[in-house]
Amino acid sequence: MDIILASQSPRRKALLEQIGLAFRVHAPDVDETVLPGTPPAAMVEELSRRKAAAVAALEGPGPLIIAADTVVAIGDAVLGKPHTGDDAFSMLSALSGREHHVYTGVTVTRGGRSVTFHESTAVRFRPLPQEEIAAYIATGEPMDKAGAYGIQGRGALLVEGIRGDYGNVVGLPVFRLGRVLAEDFGLPPFQP
Repeated sequence: MDIILASQSPRRKALLEQIGLAFRVHAPDVDETVLPGTPPAAMVEELSRRKAAAVAALEGPGPLIIAADTVVAIGDAVLGKPHTGDDAFSMLSALSGREHHVYTGVTVTRGGRSVTFHESTAVRFRPLPQEEIAAYIATGEPMDKAGAYGIQGRGALLVEGIRGDYGNVVGLPVFRLGRVLAEDFGLPPFQP
């Protein structure tokens, strides 16, 4: 089966490789503007649908398309990717010593069938001294990640604990995705 990952994220690519899927990448170009006040779960579902639809319009009905979008939120306040070091500093300071949620919306589509869902994982940061935040930003790691941290990298040193799917925090809830692929699209989880 022709499977397409509708994302440029190296983290999502690595997660799909980890679960043994053979796929190719076709990153969509979509407008990621949403109405102000859109709850994080609804936001990531809508953006994943847009990405899947954009790739499906170019690729046709044959391939199975997996699209995703991830945000970090404190309550309903969404933290996207930082644009500057100051943005990253503000985000990491806001996350310091408290719990936040990582939401990933996923759309899987093939032909006329489409399934969209989201996963939420609670992440708790330990209190972070300002000097440590500045040192982490200096590594460059925060700059292309929602919420200004990567749990799969040096950002793991900031995380006191999580409740939920670790893969979701990285950018793709592989457990739930595996169930959808098997139950809704007939793709068994352990293929040769």
